[in-house]
Amino acid sequence: MKEILLKPLITEKTTKMTLKSKNKQYAFVVSLDANKIEIKQAIEKQYGVKVDSVRTAIKPAVQTQRLTRKGVIQGKKSPYKKAYVTLKEPVEIDFFNNSD
Repeated sequence: MKEILLKPLITEKTTKMTLKSKNKQYAFVVSLDANKIEIKQAIEKQYGVKVDSVRTAIKPAVQTQRLTRKGVIQGKKSPYKKAYVTLKEPVEIDFFNNSD
């Protein structure tokens, strides 16, 4: 079985999105070949929540270059896919397993 959820995407933008939304919204980095149905099933299985909707966005590959003393170094940033998930009921997902 392929790995669908790679990691949660925790940035300032996604944190604000989670705190301000009525129904909690979360962002994940997912496999490039995963579809919305597989993402929804994986999140419901792993976190035990009900998913209302899934939106996806693909960040394309980017060519990079920088100047050094020895010349120009060229590279590439890999493409990745983001999934924005809205939950049906306002349940909070604890990514860090902080049990107080």
